[in-house]
Amino acid sequence: MYSITLTKFIEKLNLVNHLPEIDTDKIMITDPDINRPAVQLSGFFEHFDANRIQICGNVEHAYITSMHDKDESAKIFDKLFQHKFPCLVFCRGLEPQDFILEAARKHGVPVLTSPATTSAFVHETVRWLHVELAPRISIHAVLVDVYGVGVLITGESGIGKSEAALELIKRGHRLVSDDVVEIKKVSDDTLVGTAPDVTRHFIELRGIGIIDVKALFGFECVKMTQSIDLVINLEEWDKENNYDRLGLEDQYTEFLGNKVVVHNIPIRPGRNLAIIVESAAVNHRQKEMGYNAAQELYNRVTRNMNKGK
Repeated sequence: MYSITLTKFIEKLNLVNHLPEIDTDKIMITDPDINRPAVQLSGFFEHFDANRIQICGNVEHAYITSMHDKDESAKIFDKLFQHKFPCLVFCRGLEPQDFILEAARKHGVPVLTSPATTSAFVHETVRWLHVELAPRISIHAVLVDVYGVGVLITGESGIGKSEAALELIKRGHRLVSDDVVEIKKVSDDTLVGTAPDVTRHFIELRGIGIIDVKALFGFECVKMTQSIDLVINLEEWDKENNYDRLGLEDQYTEFLGNKVVVHNIPIRPGRNLAIIVESAAVNHRQKEMGYNAAQELYNRVTRNMNKGK
């Protein structure tokens, strides 16, 4: 299970902390979803998920304001904060009442405020937390952005992945990561790749050493993150192997349960890997837009055969 500190959450969403004496570095967020405490404010706590961030908007704030029995209100919030969820956030700049702050201080739960509307804040929080807390793996590969297509180049060490990436960079494409790619599953359809902080924007070339791509080629040649849309697997040429020459049916590989289209590219002297990767990326975009060149060729051949009958 992955987690982030509440401090990072506060800094990312530009929140105001009303209880700065509470150490937010020690409070960890582990659940990417949120909860709006509606029935809990009436004293119903069954099925309450205390791992989630609690968010109050106009409706919750109006209900709290309408609670005339302050002693009963204090008891409810005391019971609420006993669950020790990561934090309570008031949106639209709404100020928490003193009895809420007292109960929160007693149980060590930070109370925060945001100027954003509740719906906008909920959307941004859930989106960001799902990325930050997504399941992840690290693999030995190169990730580049080629015409907007995230291409993951895999293959055994020394086969030419970094050299292909360098040629793609010189042709105007962008490097995300060399050598190690951290892959996050942000949804059942989307994988996002990034580089470890230590090796970000560096390429290792055997015989030359380490190259700083950002310093050498400029900021426009690097990128922080990229969705993974296509895998190019480089392998040594084997004349006994029957390689796919039409591409009528896509082949897939799997990361974290998500399938990604993969092309196995045999390596021989004289093959320009950068052009092959570019062509594969453009062809992948064409297929995504509904055009399949292999299928078109198959249809033409079929029509010509039918004419001859």
